[in-house]
Amino acid sequence: MSTIVSPDEIRAHFPALLRREGNTPVAYFDGPGGTQVPTQVASAITDYLLHHNANTHWAYPTSAETDAMLSHAREVLADFLGASAGEISFGANMTTILFHIARAIGRTLVPGDEIIVTELDHHANIAPWQALAKERGAVLRWVPLDVMTFRHEVGAFERLLSPRTKVVAVGAASNILGTISDVKSMVAKARAVGAITIVDAVHYAPHVRVDARDFGADFVLCSAYKFYGPHIGICYGRHDATAALDLPRLEPAPDYVPECLETGTQNHEGMVGAAAAVEFLASLAIDQSSSRRARLATVMHALHERGDALCAQMYDGLKRIDGVKVYGPPPGSARTATVSFHVGGYTSEYVARALVARGLYVSHGDFYATTVARRLGYADEGLVRAGCSCYTTSEEVARLVDGVRALAAGAY
Repeated sequence: MSTIVSPDEIRAHFPALLRREGNTPVAYFDGPGGTQVPTQVASAITDYLLHHNANTHWAYPTSAETDAMLSHAREVLADFLGASAGEISFGANMTTILFHIARAIGRTLVPGDEIIVTELDHHANIAPWQALAKERGAVLRWVPLDVMTFRHEVGAFERLLSPRTKVVAVGAASNILGTISDVKSMVAKARAVGAITIVDAVHYAPHVRVDARDFGADFVLCSAYKFYGPHIGICYGRHDATAALDLPRLEPAPDYVPECLETGTQNHEGMVGAAAAVEFLASLAIDQSSSRRARLATVMHALHERGDALCAQMYDGLKRIDGVKVYGPPPGSARTATVSFHVGGYTSEYVARALVARGLYVSHGDFYATTVARRLGYADEGLVRAGCSCYTTSEEVARLVDGVRALAAGAY
């Protein structure tokens, strides 16, 4: 018996799915770069802007309403990330937040301190640490990608750890290969040598229930627009870790956790919309009697199972096409429903443009996972990426496979 509503019921919440290319309904496989938004999220944002819009902490009704709605947003996102409301902050996006955190950490580094990053990561979790290494004389250590398994090279992380390791920055899931990494184990080993730990959960959060405290990390970051919300970044910061940051701030700005991480007036409507996106996910559970966190666990587990089945259909279907190379761990392993591939004889951009005629929207390029693309030999040409979201159907996946098969056969 299903624990969540049917795909048709889920799809009814997304007006974008009414879009057509000619007579063909659009199938959105661009979710890893940003999902479509359900009506509830747009309505929550509109309601805030039209009826409650104000700045915070002032003695009139709309300001008090804003305070209450932002407080609620922290509570909702805390349930989503397995944290407390006092550990949740917001920012323009994950990249901006992480540069802010990195600058604060950088004030404590001295020449010779070491920072560990991985070749598997999105460059949002690499560039801030590259900048610190250059500015502070720190040493950047790279966990290499095994291009055969599409995972971290076995044993490499442990070999890099030392008493000189001050920061470990890792991704929970690869946005280009779909690889899910064992960040809990990596974080535990990093904390054992006294390192600050940062987990990029941007690609992980839309597919697997996040448990920031179980990760054990000091900071876990994600982006609401990857899980049906607006463009805004969210950060879990362990209270003591956030309080220890030497953050640049304006004198009158809050100096207490978590608001000390938020510079300037925040995107209030984005915060409200992020909370609405989480509430939307929780609403997909058939049994609405349990807590929000419990309902989210039910929904994320069920969506991950659906995603696994769709991923297997896509991965296996594409792999059987002559001239198509598929990258990422095989179905049935620890991965998300995101598949990157190359069609022989065509650039990734050409493939993406060609598939539009069949109502198929896919992404192309390196997706800011530049090191992965470079290691696989696609630094310039890029890969085609297709991801499954909560509204993706088996029929759409079959249509994608058929479209790629026709293109590979020269039928376009």
